[in-house]
Amino acid sequence: MLSDFDKAILNAAQGDFPLESRPFAVLAERLNTDEATLLERLTALKQGGYLRRLGAYFDSDALGYQGTLVALYVSPTSLPSVIEAVNRYDGVTHNYEREGEYNLWFTLQTASENRRQKVLGEIRELPGVERMLELRSAKKYKVRVQFRLE
Repeated sequence: MLSDFDKAILNAAQGDFPLESRPFAVLAERLNTDEATLLERLTALKQGGYLRRLGAYFDSDALGYQGTLVALYVSPTSLPSVIEAVNRYDGVTHNYEREGEYNLWFTLQTASENRRQKVLGEIRELPGVERMLELRSAKKYKVRVQFRLE
């Protein structure tokens, strides 16, 4: 069960995260606590499964990257090893198991077409990968999702 303090931390971390040399100290001050307490609670929230990722998002297009959404059909017995292998690639930003014909979906950001082809070629050859569908980004839609905890 989340305490009111934990909810306040999660709300604050989703929005106006400070871009400072010590962002957790600034965030702690905003929450009327100290940095050590905040970091302790964030660690507990991550371990408890309430927090998956805390980090910046960049405009990949402005940085010269190309995005590709990739769907794989992976044999069920190979799924854990393929998930682990895909997660090791720089540029994989999301990787989710799904139900349906294609059971593993991930996004890949690469700085060049050659790099995209190399990474996807290696993934295509992983044991258990039976089919791959590449869906290149034609237009970018950015939806800001924030879950306000009351």
